[in-house]
Amino acid sequence: MRLSAELKAFQDRIGHDFRHPEHLIRAVTHASISSSSRPDNQRLEFLGDRVLGLVMAEALLDADPQAAEGLLAPRFNALVRKETCAEVARAVGLGEVLKLGRSEMLSGGRRKEALLGDAMEAVIAAVYADAGFEVARQMVLRLWGKRIVSVAEDARDAKTSLQEWAQARGMPPPAYAETGRKGPDHQPVFTVQVTLENGEAASAAAPSKRAAEQAAAKALLARLEKDNG
Repeated sequence: MRLSAELKAFQDRIGHDFRHPEHLIRAVTHASISSSSRPDNQRLEFLGDRVLGLVMAEALLDADPQAAEGLLAPRFNALVRKETCAEVARAVGLGEVLKLGRSEMLSGGRRKEALLGDAMEAVIAAVYADAGFEVARQMVLRLWGKRIVSVAEDARDAKTSLQEWAQARGMPPPAYAETGRKGPDHQPVFTVQVTLENGEAASAAAPSKRAAEQAAAKALLARLEKDNG
């Protein structure tokens, strides 16, 4: 089995030449185009998620030998979440080489965050299957790069931090509401407003509801910190 020119170029971008090209081909094959003779990447995604988790857990322990679990856990979550995997996938041009069914292509599958994140995990598993854990580990560390060393000391997401702020003051959890949506179905932009019981509120827009909620929470936290600074 031979790789296309596009997949050979992708190999160069991730820094691994596959001895068994079928691993990479499977990693970039989405379920929308799979068949009995062309297996999809879902099983590799499952494995890659675990490989990524172990690599990141070790990297965080090595980076900060004194950190308590309470700090390590949110840092870990920030590094392995789908958004981060999708960010790395975009950086190496993974979307350009994905094998998708026609309907998935027409709906903008090459840019979908969840699809890219899943495929990145599948690529990690493909490298693991092709060359073992150490090679996969080195690739992950190289591709995640500065994200590992710059992950915030307390990487709890903004929604969690805002909820804790509210609870500490005897308020119920913040309320999130979608207030707008624009753009085509394959590339929407959501606007979300977060509101506290005391009337404080903030809005933000992003390509996904989850990201918009996080951005709105971050904006409100920044304002609250400034007002109470």
